[in-house]
Formats: sequence, C-alpha cells, structure tokens
Amino acid sequence: MNSIRRLKSICVFCGSNSGRYAVYAEAAKAVGTLFAERGVRIVYGGGRVGLMGIVATAAMEAGGEVVGVIPRALDRREIANRELTDLHVVESMHERKALMSELSDGFIALPGGFGTLEELLEVLTWSQLGIQAKPIGVLNVERFFDPLLALLDHAMSEGFLRPQHRALLLEEKEPSALLETMASFEPPIAEKWMDLEKS
Repeated sequence: MNSIRRLKSICVFCGSNSGRYAVYAEAAKAVGTLFAERGVRIVYGGGRVGLMGIVATAAMEAGGEVVGVIPRALDRREIANRELTDLHVVESMHERKALMSELSDGFIALPGGFGTLEELLEVLTWSQLGIQAKPIGVLNVERFFDPLLALLDHAMSEGFLRPQHRALLLEEKEPSALLETMASFEPPIAEKWMDLEKS
C-alpha cells in the first residue's frame, strides 16, 4: 500500500518561452497558485521569462515561497527574477541542477523545450540508477507530453526500459491530481541492467 509523503518543496521544470497557446500560460499560473495555497515551496530555474516567470509570479502573488537557481551567464543576460523569496546564482548548469535537486522533494515538468526535457530526463535517469528516489511527474497540458510518453513506451517494448522504470514518470492533466499522485509514489526496486540477467 502506498504511503502519503509530505512534499514541502517541488522543483518545476518548464519553458523559458510561453508557447503558442494561452492554455500553457494558464496551466503555469494554476501550478504557481496551487502550490502557494498548499504551502509547497517552488524551486525553479530563476528566470522571469516564459512559463518560468508565470509560475513564479503566480506563486509569489498567492503568498507562496519561490526559490530560483540560475547560472551566472544567464543572470548577466538580465533574465533573472529579482522578486523571489531567494535567488541562488551559481557557476554552471551542472551546479544549477544539483542545487535544485538538493532543495526539492520532487520534480514536475510543464511544457517546454530542450532545457525542460533535458532536466526531466536527467532526474529520471538518476531515479533509474538509484541515485535519488523522489517522485517525478509531468503536467500533460493539452497532451503536450504524449509524444514523449509514447517514446518511453516504445523504449520499454524494445527492451531498453523495465516496466518499473517506465512507471517512474507520473502523468496527470490537472495540478492537484499530479500532487496527489506524487504524494503516493513508491520508488521501484529494480536494477537498470537487464542484460546481466541473460548472462
């Protein structure tokens, strides 16, 4: 039976652009507002642009706590959000991701581009390798993540992912449902390497 964990701090990966459709911005605002109302601290990439800025602004306006982590090179481009609860300026993208993970009890991804997908897949890899056991979810706004979910299903059917590891990525279409699913998450116990069982 799944236990219910208290998610005090969640890292949000999302686009530094707002996307083509207003529904993406609406979802980002809903996430920021909900997390603030639930007392969940947001940890994110520290930007004031795109969905990143919308999530942070919505949370701050609702009285929430928001912590940004941004590399110095991006801070110099003046895209850092100075209105946050706290802003960490670090030296590299690697340091950024390590600190965001350290500060968070779980991870969610909203729609985004290369950076969002890279961050999401990296924390999934950490879970698969047993480096961390925090819940990871996607908010599947307008079925944005359907192609990625289909690719992961394909990787599983082709023998590159165990079903237990495919199940690491949680998916919901509403922010409140995603929080509940993440709170009930139990990490799987399975080795990554299937070929070792064949030898």
